[in-house]
Amino acid sequence: MLTLSPTLKRTLTALCMTILLASCADTRSINQSSANQYHQAITAERGKGTVDTTSTTAKRVHRIFSKMVPYARQYNKTGVPFDWEITVIKSNELNAWAMPGGKMVFYTGLVNKLNLTDDEIAVVMGHEMAHALLEHGKSQANRQTAVSIAAVIAMGALASQGISAGASQDLVGSVADLGIMKPFSRSAENEADEVGLMLSAQSGFNPQAAPNLWDKMQKMSNSGSIPTIFSTHPSDKSRKENLERLMPKAMELYTASTKAR
Repeated sequence: MLTLSPTLKRTLTALCMTILLASCADTRSINQSSANQYHQAITAERGKGTVDTTSTTAKRVHRIFSKMVPYARQYNKTGVPFDWEITVIKSNELNAWAMPGGKMVFYTGLVNKLNLTDDEIAVVMGHEMAHALLEHGKSQANRQTAVSIAAVIAMGALASQGISAGASQDLVGSVADLGIMKPFSRSAENEADEVGLMLSAQSGFNPQAAPNLWDKMQKMSNSGSIPTIFSTHPSDKSRKENLERLMPKAMELYTASTKAR
């Protein structure tokens, strides 16, 4: 396998980052586009009969969501108001996600298979809300655009050095993945864990549920055995350790929120 020299790695990474600065998308337009895509997807789910509004699980998710949205609005520093919305989907999938602008989906399988408590649901929900509030979707889209443009330029430069098209494509892809996209993904997950934990605590949910949640996740996945550098998410072990580090601050917010009620 052909290996990039340190100098060439730095050059390609710098090129990607330079183009990234020139490819920033507008928050309002991204949020609107996401809302359109979200409603199309939910309409399709309704047609399949998978939208859940009546089960105990769905009612719990909506109740927790309603309790957290006012605090999520306080955390919004994007300059653009979010129209928060959540849909519960009947599925065995262990997943939940949020789109730019606050459009969210929660899968019943996540709650039911992991037997989540309300506090644990709030930890997941806060994490996904944080992704939207921190505009991670926008940042990732900008990085992908930058990498795509830079790849074309970089492959031309590599070709001029006698490196074949196939080899140059592999090299550029590796640099972009390990040098830009994966570090961003891991950083974004850590940021979302922190902001999400504080958000759920301020909303009146016990943040001490977070480590237990990731214990459950670890038992359901093999992510803990994957070296962190090769995973887009932190390992469950490192994530749990980070959450425990944040716990004193989160508990202060939780205690204050319970006293205020």
